[in-house]
Amino acid sequence: MRVPLAMLNRHGLVAGATGTGKTKTLQLIAEQLSAQGVPVFLADVKGDLSGISEPGAVNDRIRSRAAEVRQHWTPNGSPAEFYALGGHGHGVPLRATVTSFGPLLLAKVLELNQTQEQSLALIFHYADAKGLELIDLKDLRAVVAFLTSDEGRGELKGIGGLSAATAGVILRSLTAFEAQGMADFFGEPEFDTGEFLRTTGDGRGVVSVLELPAVQDRPRLFSTFLMWLLADLFHDLPEVGDLDRPKLVFFFDEAHLLFDDASKAFLESITQTVRLIRSKGVGVFFVTQTPKDVPGDVLGQLGNRIQHALRAFTPDDQKALKATVRTFPDSAYDLEEVLTGLGIGEAVVTVLGETGAPTPVAATRLRAPESLMGPADEAALDHAVRGSALYERYAQPVDRETAYEKLTAGQEERERAAARATRTGRTQPRSGAESGPAPEPSMLEQVVASGVFRSLARSVGTQLGREITRSLFGTARRRR
Repeated sequence: MRVPLAMLNRHGLVAGATGTGKTKTLQLIAEQLSAQGVPVFLADVKGDLSGISEPGAVNDRIRSRAAEVRQHWTPNGSPAEFYALGGHGHGVPLRATVTSFGPLLLAKVLELNQTQEQSLALIFHYADAKGLELIDLKDLRAVVAFLTSDEGRGELKGIGGLSAATAGVILRSLTAFEAQGMADFFGEPEFDTGEFLRTTGDGRGVVSVLELPAVQDRPRLFSTFLMWLLADLFHDLPEVGDLDRPKLVFFFDEAHLLFDDASKAFLESITQTVRLIRSKGVGVFFVTQTPKDVPGDVLGQLGNRIQHALRAFTPDDQKALKATVRTFPDSAYDLEEVLTGLGIGEAVVTVLGETGAPTPVAATRLRAPESLMGPADEAALDHAVRGSALYERYAQPVDRETAYEKLTAGQEERERAAARATRTGRTQPRSGAESGPAPEPSMLEQVVASGVFRSLARSVGTQLGREITRSLFGTARRRR
């Protein structure tokens, strides 16, 4: 079974029960793509894909598999870059700004309901329009606090308002999120996803490995962060139509985590991104246990299918098996029997041929990966990371003046002004025998007089002062 390179931007699915060989299938496809000059992105959830950079170690099992499939097996590593979310793990830190991440993806991470998600979008709209840069989580928290304060409440009246209860939920969610150590994932320097499209001097594609074991207990975060990476690529890449080979093949491991409890808007955005990114030369493979983990509208976009063994030990397993069989083209196989009888490294495969038509379903034995099937040595991994040209560019976080600093400065200025007024006992000029104290300024006068307002007004004429153009996911377009 061979997959034409030109068909890999029609996306794919790798599925199967735990322990049936899905991860090794990823490794096999990735190293073959790299050898053909196609860059690859891999999410390393379990921490055992770093070995793709090292030549494999021969053993009896590999010799046996190579002989069975008539493979001339030669140990060989692929050129690789290693990344880690926010620097949690062995890799070049990947960071995103809150502004570019956008309200839809952030609502997914914070587990907000639809009403809270809409309120968060309103907050982003306000910050974008006023030039308040949301770089890290403290920036977002400062804007929410300002908009629910006496001074800021009037700012949102014209566009819908923000209830104190909803703002409280958002603030509590942000606090809990930070308490889990998530603050490091948001900030600058923001990672340029164009780095994933590189090839080496000898024409091989670079394999970008995102190490995720350090955030395994926060699956919603890494699945949503992967969606941000894909969305960022989507609005940066030009339309290219059909190429003889894709610009990048992107693998979503543990894909069911992306769709669990997802809002309707989120699912619609995923579907549209997967549908449209094909014409930009990017292929997307979802990796999960059963096809039913992937919504039907997304599953319908996945032309290449590699289905490892399924188990049928429980009634739910039986339902999943029958549902999986129904997703395949008609076949001479009894697929229920075949799928429950496959061994490790065996799969039922149907892919798109040269004409774009699906090939007949075939029970297939996969080749053995030629790279190391296991994690690379940690010392060697750290050496490779620190020796990367990207490490110097992205390793050191940057904290410049953004929304938090602007709002804090405005608050301090107001407090100093109030203190001066108290010391001087400022009142209205007296006319006649008596005159009362100066009337309180109106809300509008307070806002206009504030340092925050003046700061915002100065930004209106700048690029940041104009509302940010956002994509399907509400993510901001990068200014390179």
